[in-house]
Amino acid sequence: MSFTVAIVGRPNVGKSTLFNRLVGKKLALVDDTPGVTRDRRPGDAKLVDLRFTIIDTAGLEEAGADTLEGRMRAQTEAAIDEADLTLFVVDAKSGLTPLDKTFGELLRRSGKPVVLVANKSEAKGSDGGFYDAFTLGLGEPVPISAEHGQGMIDLRDAIVEAIGRERAFPEDGDDFEAITDVDVRDSVLGDEADDDAEYDETKPLRVAIIGRPNAGKSTLINRFLGEDRLLTGPEAGITRDSISVEWDWRGRTIKMFDTAGMRRKARVTEKLEKLSVADSLRSIRFAETVVIVFDATIPFEKQDLQLADLVLREGRAAVLAFNKWDLIEDPQAVLAELREKTERLLPQARGLRAVPISGQTGYGLDKLMQEIVATDKVWNKRISTAKLNKWLEGTQVQHPPPAVSGRRLKLKYMTQVKARPPAFMVSCTRPDALPESYIRYMINGLRNDFQMPGVPIRIHFKAGDNPFENRRKKR
Repeated sequence: MSFTVAIVGRPNVGKSTLFNRLVGKKLALVDDTPGVTRDRRPGDAKLVDLRFTIIDTAGLEEAGADTLEGRMRAQTEAAIDEADLTLFVVDAKSGLTPLDKTFGELLRRSGKPVVLVANKSEAKGSDGGFYDAFTLGLGEPVPISAEHGQGMIDLRDAIVEAIGRERAFPEDGDDFEAITDVDVRDSVLGDEADDDAEYDETKPLRVAIIGRPNAGKSTLINRFLGEDRLLTGPEAGITRDSISVEWDWRGRTIKMFDTAGMRRKARVTEKLEKLSVADSLRSIRFAETVVIVFDATIPFEKQDLQLADLVLREGRAAVLAFNKWDLIEDPQAVLAELREKTERLLPQARGLRAVPISGQTGYGLDKLMQEIVATDKVWNKRISTAKLNKWLEGTQVQHPPPAVSGRRLKLKYMTQVKARPPAFMVSCTRPDALPESYIRYMINGLRNDFQMPGVPIRIHFKAGDNPFENRRKKR
């Protein structure tokens, strides 16, 4: 991207709506409630022939540095410092407020180019607010409607004039038509094309961090990054949007997603929290490995187990992180107890890797990354058909399939149909009659004999083709 643009303004003027319009996707949460956005969220923007990085920010408010609003303002000021250009959004429908004038002065002192944007200009009676915007002394406002997409050409021209043509178009004649959006589902589920490839330890890795509210997810990511990139604090439920950040670990790019804390479904009643949870679920589906953060002081709550079950049902590779380990008084005894509970309460993926960590002090974070990479390697594992059929033969000798209605079931052939997660197909007689207990026996045998701990394993059973099925009986 050629330059970076930050969208700023007071709460509820339409910053996130404009952000979604520019990136072409509904990435940021949008609601009529003021103050929905709290962290700064980057995205790849496309505006006619312009390509740039856009940053959505929290609404600017005057508040003390120790308050939640004050920490949100610090995140916004960090985005302004990071950006090459600022879009200052005002509400043309409701007109200017003293906050607009205060932050207009703040942007003027920053010394960086500013484009004044009068949003909601399609509304009846918005002319007064549009002309009032001239009093800010930031040049002519650009009238737009972020919700309906009006005024985008004028916004493009204003950005080019403010940033300069050389910066806006660093390489004249770029073939922008070659740039296409990547479908998340294709990037995650379209694994068949590279099934036979060996595990690439340099390939970027997508990791989602999930857990209950106030488990320490954002603090953990900040510790990984070595900076206060994400908004944190003692209040539960600070994070609302799923924010992605990138960093390098031992030469490998890690794309990590911070998500909103997920409570029990019965307790989620507000529309905004439902949107946050839905955003978190999308991050789980997009990720390859999911770190489930437990509060080590109160682990294995019902919601923790449901989150782990959700991740495994989605087919993601899972790693457990017992956070706040610095608060544990008897680490050895507690660790032994936690490992016993992990095996007993999460039998659907035996061998789940569990790591004690402290996002506050940094304890155990390198070990956690090692387990994430090791789990991802197992999640991508492929086994040759010859080995599988030799294993299938030995498995049936050791424990034959049961007889159903006086007829013994036969397992004839086995092959791996995909990885991510490992999935297998078994050709057999009467697949519907195979009991669930024998399927679990096979899954546990695969997990133990081929060293695949902690990842979901799928086995599909298919009846073999009968060549005489459609042939009429001879009279």
